Amino acid sequence: MFETLSDKLSNVFRRLSNKGKLTEQDVDDALREVRLALLEADVNFKVVKDFVARAKERAIGAEVLESLAPAHQVVKIVNDELVAILGGGQQKLLHAAQPPTVILMVGLQGAGKTTTTGKLALHLRKSGQRLLMVAADPYRPAAKEQLEILGKQLDIPVYGEGGSTAAICSGAMKQAKEVAASTVIVDTAGRLHVDDELMKELREVGQKLNPTEVLLVADAMTGQEAVRIAEEFNSAVGLTGVILSKMDGDARGGAALSITTVSGVPIKYVGIGEKLDALEPFYPDRMASRILGMGDILTFVEKTEAATDEKKRQELERKVRRGTFDLEDFLEQLHQIKNMGPISQLIDMLPGASGLTRNLPQGADEKQLKKVEAIIFSMTPYERQNPNIIDGSRRRRIATGSGTTPQDVNQLLNQHRQIQKVMKQIGRGRKITSLFGLR
Repeated sequence: MFETLSDKLSNVFRRLSNKGKLTEQDVDDALREVRLALLEADVNFKVVKDFVARAKERAIGAEVLESLAPAHQVVKIVNDELVAILGGGQQKLLHAAQPPTVILMVGLQGAGKTTTTGKLALHLRKSGQRLLMVAADPYRPAAKEQLEILGKQLDIPVYGEGGSTAAICSGAMKQAKEVAASTVIVDTAGRLHVDDELMKELREVGQKLNPTEVLLVADAMTGQEAVRIAEEFNSAVGLTGVILSKMDGDARGGAALSITTVSGVPIKYVGIGEKLDALEPFYPDRMASRILGMGDILTFVEKTEAATDEKKRQELERKVRRGTFDLEDFLEQLHQIKNMGPISQLIDMLPGASGLTRNLPQGADEKQLKKVEAIIFSMTPYERQNPNIIDGSRRRRIATGSGTTPQDVNQLLNQHRQIQKVMKQIGRGRKITSLFGLR
């Protein structure tokens, strides 16, 4: 996400940092390029205009121009202003004073609302919530069946009995009390914001349910159209938040960078993939850091900790300290990485690594993982634990068994040696053990 914008901003700041001391003209030229980059990223014109004006006011002053590292100060100002237009701080879901908390999901047809309902249910269950999903779309063929399939995959109950939307919602609230659900997520029918009749129905459902949250699911790839939709839905039914779906496919980012400022509605979650666990809480500061190519270490660590248990982290730390990180450990780490999501997304969270996987064909990282797995599985347990014994004849045998070449085996062994070297440095200095979720 944000690939195009991130590349352009990185180039602007790289040229600034090469200048050393800056003049007002240097800052002015850089911010003009920032302005063009934001407009090309489909960010709302008024948002861009105000953004650049605030950044320029802060950047052209003695505190910046006469500082020892003026380019860094300019980057910090742009980062601060990005955080501001993205919403300032994380906006968490509200909870009802008396359960159940009711979350009303609204949006256009095709925005990914039903799938996002399943993703949100899974996310909330991980935090200990007892869920009930409600199929409140009597219009779309198989809408109820789609949610029921998701419910079976997630082992979360789904309610959808009754003819009209109002009848379904009434029955759902009775069911919620019977099963002691702490949170009810209501998947409503997709509707056009210009359809007065359906918008009226949505208002009536809102009055009946009195939801704690009304979340708009908007397709990030539609850019400024998503912003306009948010404005109109907010005006009609009163939104409390936005979930931007398909963020992983949005290289520009105009919707994310405009929607809160223009509509006044905060982004609460972003969808970053097709899988049901591909939903992230939205942190403006972390997103700004990604846009500027500075990574997102906190999210990386959280994903690492979610994919591993404490015992395994402690055992890995002991091996790191002893410098005995063998190929079996390497294979286990690969499996954990696969559970964390697409490798390209993980690499983009590391500072300075943004864009390293950008030119790879889709799925190339997964193919490489499978190749590594095949090579390691073709080794004996003793070879995995003692890779230094692997000579030419062993390489040929392993390559034949894994359907690869001796060169592929050699490349893996070289990569493992490099990783071991880094691990030994980490074990001595404990400088970046937190990157691996270690304590």
